[in-house]
Amino acid sequence: MRHARVLQVMMDYALIALGATSIALGADLFLIPNRVVSAGLFGIAVVLHYLVGTPVGLITLALNVPLFLAMLRWGGGWRAGVRTVIAVALMSFMVDALAGRLPVITTDPLLYTLYGGILDGLGVGLIFRAQGTTGGIDIIARLMQRWRGSEPGQVLMVLSGLTLAIAAIVFGVERALYAMIVATVSSMMVDLVQQGLGRAKVALIISQQHDQIRSAILKELDRGVTVVPGKGGYTGLPRPVLVCAVSQSEVSVLKRLVGRYDPHAFMVIAPAQEVLGEGFRGLHPGA
Repeated sequence: MRHARVLQVMMDYALIALGATSIALGADLFLIPNRVVSAGLFGIAVVLHYLVGTPVGLITLALNVPLFLAMLRWGGGWRAGVRTVIAVALMSFMVDALAGRLPVITTDPLLYTLYGGILDGLGVGLIFRAQGTTGGIDIIARLMQRWRGSEPGQVLMVLSGLTLAIAAIVFGVERALYAMIVATVSSMMVDLVQQGLGRAKVALIISQQHDQIRSAILKELDRGVTVVPGKGGYTGLPRPVLVCAVSQSEVSVLKRLVGRYDPHAFMVIAPAQEVLGEGFRGLHPGA
């Protein structure tokens, strides 16, 4: 158990380093050379860089100090706080270390907003998976996730509004619109990294032939089924509810299977952003 815990910590810090590298590459290859800001304090640091010439990474680190203290107090204690400090320190160092040493790959707005946003969101998502943050409004996003269960990507997009307003004043409305595209792509990547690529469906099935349907799902689909006791709201009679998670490709098979035994069955098929456990991606401490 101790060995597994140490291995998990090492993997987490490797993810933090990889995430910090991804953010720095996105900034130095695509965003900063084209005067497009990313969200939060990092974006403010980019604005200050063009106004007074201050290093982007150093100013980002300095602006994050008050939020570090908040992270230690309300955002998960020392473990999350230390990981955030390491993530921001690595990101800040790499942004300044790589500045001017990498070529400007493109000046096409479509390309630098798309790939800049992808690298930024990939980095933030990896650091989130390692139970850290990249500071700034990412700390607020993590706190909102902890307190209210909000999706980090959605919170990041909302809180980016202030940065975009500042960018519009300094660089013009057009650059602010580019920054909005970056924020949108980045937030989508954050959620993608957090939730994974696998999309599944959850089916609720109510039928008089529930035993036959349950048996067929177990044998033909090789999926688990949970039988939840239920009661008809109108008749008051017992109505067992079958709950089953299936992959996207198995939805049509499930519907045909249910229809074979009971064409009048009642089914609700809802999207599941992530399914963990037997038959799907394994559940482990680093998930």
